[in-house]
Amino acid sequence: MVKLRSLFTALVAGVAAVSGTAAAQAQVAAPAATNNAAYVNAPVVGQIPAAPRAGSGHCGLFETCASTKIGLGKGDFLIRLSALGVMPEDRDSKVWLNGNAIPGRVKTTRQVMPELTFEYFFTDNISIDLIAASTRHEVAAEGTPFGKVDVGSAWVLPPTVTLAWHFRPHKRFNPYLGVGGTLAWFHNVSPAGGLVQKLNVGVTGGPSVNAGFDYQLVGNWFFNFDVKQMFVRMHAWANDRESGAFIKAHDSLDPTVVGAGIEYRF
Repeated sequence: MVKLRSLFTALVAGVAAVSGTAAAQAQVAAPAATNNAAYVNAPVVGQIPAAPRAGSGHCGLFETCASTKIGLGKGDFLIRLSALGVMPEDRDSKVWLNGNAIPGRVKTTRQVMPELTFEYFFTDNISIDLIAASTRHEVAAEGTPFGKVDVGSAWVLPPTVTLAWHFRPHKRFNPYLGVGGTLAWFHNVSPAGGLVQKLNVGVTGGPSVNAGFDYQLVGNWFFNFDVKQMFVRMHAWANDRESGAFIKAHDSLDPTVVGAGIEYRF
């Protein structure tokens, strides 16, 4: 009987030991399963795009960017290409034949040509510009004792330097007023023939005033409109004094010059 009881006690102890080991193994496996589930079910994070490189300074030629200066100001240099209309006014004319004044007045034709302008800003308000253009004009004398006389043609190169005051620096719309001077040089002079076999036109010059505005279109591109009034006289001689028909004429050309074009700031 005692042996049977001891055998039963040993059997119970063995079952308890086996149960404890299984429970312990289950406790160990549970966290591992939990960790695996957490690892498998975690959301997949997409690749984060690289941020644009700051301070690259790139700005397209026809773009207005954060780095683009608004309006014009000190240190700006511009080159402008314009369509130019030259309209001589012929305000006052005098004609002489062999030294004697005769009736008549000089008329010169109008012309349209391209113009190139260079401009630099000394301060936010003050700039200096130089225009370069050359136009061809036909010259005639009207109301003379010989009727209308075709004198000939000449090209005129009138380099003009202007100092301008700009009223709205660093604004897109910037009107201005200016004052300067013009030197008119006549070249490729051609006599018309007939009464005029030789033709000479002297170099002349005078003051000029102008008004206009600049408007910033996009980036460093601007639109310009400009009107200049030049006060220039023309002095012409036809034929030689020995030819028997020496003609001299003075004419107040006083051309009004109107230009519209596109300019770029460097």
